[in-house]
Amino acid sequence: MCGFLAEYNVSSVKALEKKAFLRLLELSHTRGPDSQGYLLAESYLQMGFNRLAILDTSDAGQQPMQSPNKKYTIVFNGEIYNHLDLRKKLDFNRYRGHSDTETITVCLEAWGIERTVQALNGMFAMTIFNHETRELSLVRDFAGIKPLFFGWDCKTLVAASQYDQVISHPSFVNKSVNSQVLKLYLQQHFVPAPFGLHEDTYQVLPGEIVTFNSKGVKEHLRYWELPVNQKPIITNSSEAESHIESILDSCVQNQLLSDVPLGAFLSGGVDSSLIGTSIKKYHNKAQVFTIGSDSKIHDESLRAKQFAEALELQQTIWNLNAKEMLTYWDEAMKALHEPMADFSILPSYLVSKLAKKKVTVALSGDGGDELFFGYERFWSVGKNITYQHQPELIRKAIYGFDKYTTSNKRVNSVLLSKRQGEAHQGLHSRFRKEWLEAVAPELSDVSLPKAYQVYGYNNTKDPRDLLQTMRHAEFYGMMQKTLRKVDLASMENSLEVRVPFLDKQMIEVSLQIDPLLSSGKNKRKQLLKNVLHKRIPSVPEETVKKGFSIPLSTWLREDLKPLFTERLLDADLSPYGFERSAIEKLLKMHDTKQQDLKWPLFTLYALLK
Repeated sequence: MCGFLAEYNVSSVKALEKKAFLRLLELSHTRGPDSQGYLLAESYLQMGFNRLAILDTSDAGQQPMQSPNKKYTIVFNGEIYNHLDLRKKLDFNRYRGHSDTETITVCLEAWGIERTVQALNGMFAMTIFNHETRELSLVRDFAGIKPLFFGWDCKTLVAASQYDQVISHPSFVNKSVNSQVLKLYLQQHFVPAPFGLHEDTYQVLPGEIVTFNSKGVKEHLRYWELPVNQKPIITNSSEAESHIESILDSCVQNQLLSDVPLGAFLSGGVDSSLIGTSIKKYHNKAQVFTIGSDSKIHDESLRAKQFAEALELQQTIWNLNAKEMLTYWDEAMKALHEPMADFSILPSYLVSKLAKKKVTVALSGDGGDELFFGYERFWSVGKNITYQHQPELIRKAIYGFDKYTTSNKRVNSVLLSKRQGEAHQGLHSRFRKEWLEAVAPELSDVSLPKAYQVYGYNNTKDPRDLLQTMRHAEFYGMMQKTLRKVDLASMENSLEVRVPFLDKQMIEVSLQIDPLLSSGKNKRKQLLKNVLHKRIPSVPEETVKKGFSIPLSTWLREDLKPLFTERLLDADLSPYGFERSAIEKLLKMHDTKQQDLKWPLFTLYALLK
């Protein structure tokens, strides 16, 4: 895993001097501390690269890298797990080393950009320049595992691994805040692709190629997108579990490719434990890493220890109480190179810090909940499916009757939403409408960006259709926030994190399986649970999904109170149109325990820090 920066000028705008360019590149130093590369590819194009050496740690893997015939120059961040298979398909035998970057350059000359990226199985963000056509292309992996930001003002293009690199460039440093994107951030607690918080700043979508030519024309091509309603062909549980087992083993085996020490996160949950069972088959000496806490509600380290012992994996556990964890707050917040309000970044940062002491690559269980319906919200929306299509008055009557007359609740408050998509989006937003209007009154009449249609779907009476549609929304919605969090936390520790559940093979098999086998009343991620119990029957099945959390509500009333008060009340609020008195009221309401406002307060903190 690495970090890069590229600047492409299509007009007479003067390029940054090398010294200034390298200062911007240095912002992503932790993404690649092993070495640095720079290339003035043309008078109007310069590229820089910070390398975290994983495959072929020799100079043969250094970037920026040119293709054999010098048609293409590339900076590439990520890993391609099938690159050795691709080499077998290429009529080429003059490789200088065994890096996946070199494989990509040969593929580009043989197949062109679109066919090349469609053939890649891995996680990646890359900038590719074609010296013959003078076109520069930005490419992001199909699942959005690696981020790719850019600024474009029709004169200068700046592409980078981190958002702060883009908005620190002279062409974009004074850009105003985009009010539509600001509202989206406050509602979703991160900035999803293709948007940037400031005007003229953007992100490449998962599975997208964005190409710029020398005349300043920009083109978008979506080379891959998760299907919404693919008809399932596997409708039997035992068959589905067999497919999941074999494909997961294959994906993990592929992702063990590394020339440096490799391990895995082990939380005690279903997904990371399943990854552990597959690792054991192919990497007998693999190490796993666990964070433990003093919270009886959220700590899963004991369960993780049971799995590690059953698999005979080398486990390192770092137990921290709340006070100890808090001492790493400032350190973890440095990882926020963009607004991203997920306070579980602290435990993610800590487990990455722990793993980095012994390995450079770690496998994670992210993606399992989205592909195999592990979240409660799939059922929260689904249980209302019989009544969601009714008029508003009838829905309100059904909800009221059920709430006050029955003990076995058949519906929930999600029913009050007009659309299932609206209900789904509402489950993700912790910044209530009345708080948002008080803090940011100028945003009251501002609409969300039209291009943001993740939750734009309407009602369906078919439970399979609903689950598949919700999976699509999760994939391009909150999963992107989770991936961003993990990327920020791990890269701040110079640790590469791989996600086998988001391997192409795993995504494809998940789409082939009837979703009702995994999700339903009292069923969450049932197929994965069955596979795990089959592999490790000695560990009792998980009854309640815990998830690692931190006592932020308490911290905001105690240790973090001075920090949040200072940051939120002393910050320059004018770029955002925020009301200082409203923020002060939120702080007071939380401090006096009138309401738990940790989410809106942290959302503001992550923006203003």
